Amino acid sequence: MKLDRIIAVRNKKTIYRDGTQCIKVFNEDYSKSDVFSEALNRTIIEETGLNVPKVLEVTTIDGKWAIVSEYIKGKTLAQLIKEDDEKKDEYIELLVDLQLEVLKKNSPLLAKLRDKMNDEIRKSELDATTRYDLHTRLDGMPKHTKLCHGDFNPTNIIITEDGTPYIVDWENATQGNASADAARTYLLFWLDGDMTGAEKYLELFCEKSGIAKQYVQKWMPLVAAAQSVEGNEKEREFLLSWVNVVEY
Repeated sequence: MKLDRIIAVRNKKTIYRDGTQCIKVFNEDYSKSDVFSEALNRTIIEETGLNVPKVLEVTTIDGKWAIVSEYIKGKTLAQLIKEDDEKKDEYIELLVDLQLEVLKKNSPLLAKLRDKMNDEIRKSELDATTRYDLHTRLDGMPKHTKLCHGDFNPTNIIITEDGTPYIVDWENATQGNASADAARTYLLFWLDGDMTGAEKYLELFCEKSGIAKQYVQKWMPLVAAAQSVEGNEKEREFLLSWVNVVEY
């Protein structure tokens, strides 16, 4: 394998292209079980019939674990939006349509989003009283088993030259509530500094799904608190500011 063309650099991993293959190489200190868990998640997603890059193998390269998958040639929705802002609403609508296709699926073998969120809230920097309140709120939310991507945003949608959309980056996939996944996408627009995109996304998601905007908003403090354990200090500060934003 040739690791001379870097596609992306992310937290504790570097992604390369080698011809028709995409190689995600993890740092030496990355957990072996987490690598295999991600590979399993991705193969489970393949079986849903969604357009996703197929996993080819799990291997080691220079002592580091790596996941090899198909390389999907194309542009991300984020790139397309940047290139043609006049089509932004059209692209956001495509994002919503794809997310709703994902949410129609069920994958019983995946971890439960509720369990993942409870664990992350426990690890957050919030005080014990606030954490208890969030755990209680989460426990009272409806329990669903829809396929949730966990990081659904324009950078994770690749459009090929013939217009076929592929959904990538499934390491956070779980089964849970659709509105929690939507709340996460909304906050990702905010983290990217795109408030108008966030509002347009939420408007379209609620319109097309038939879910009340207020219900998605109820998930935002929970999702923000859970997500605050990841990312840099600036992102944590922003996410924690959302914990008490929505009035119940």
